[in-house]
Amino acid sequence: MKRLTYPVLALVLGGSVACTNMSREAQGTMTGTAIGAAAGAGIAAIAGGDGWTGAAVGAIAGGIAGNINGREAERNQ
Repeated sequence: MKRLTYPVLALVLGGSVACTNMSREAQGTMTGTAIGAAAGAGIAAIAGGDGWTGAAVGAIAGGIAGNINGREAERNQ
């Protein structure tokens, strides 16, 4: 697990910098995916399930919710 710490941090930092020129819808999708994956992995780990499966399910659900939220933000702009 410790081997993955620095590559994951690099991906998170790179992803946050890459979001600067995106539309609100795309930013919402990316943010929702990242938050959903983290939450899904955490919940799965606490519940005793597979962390990767929890991360995948959370990423999908978070991406959908973030996309909807971003689309509404663009519409109300």
